[in-house]
Amino acid sequence: MSGKILIVDDAAFMRMMLKDILSKNGYEVVAEASNGQEAVQKYEEFKPDLVTMDITMPEMDGIAAVKEIKKKNPQAKIIMCSAMGQQAMVVDAIQAGARDFIVKPFKPDRVIEAVKKVMES
Repeated sequence: MSGKILIVDDAAFMRMMLKDILSKNGYEVVAEASNGQEAVQKYEEFKPDLVTMDITMPEMDGIAAVKEIKKKNPQAKIIMCSAMGQQAMVVDAIQAGARDFIVKPFKPDRVIEAVKKVMES
């Protein structure tokens, strides 16, 4: 099963790790963004099947970016990624419209499990 994915994280290393996990599992990473504003622009441009979204980023955080993307496309499939597995942030992310949540450091199995689940939903 393949799908087009947009990776959003302000850390290039994290984007690289996610891209590696996803590519090895047959997913196509069509674009990357390093902040929320860029994420919204690239979402419009590439129309990915799924977005992995970091929460804490400069300019526009992940939760604000999720809200913007959901305004444009209520069907958007977004998975939040964060080093801080704080309950409040998870709740905020889900309320904003994220479908799942993965915690850094990424465990490849968990990433793929979340991506498959959200893609099929």
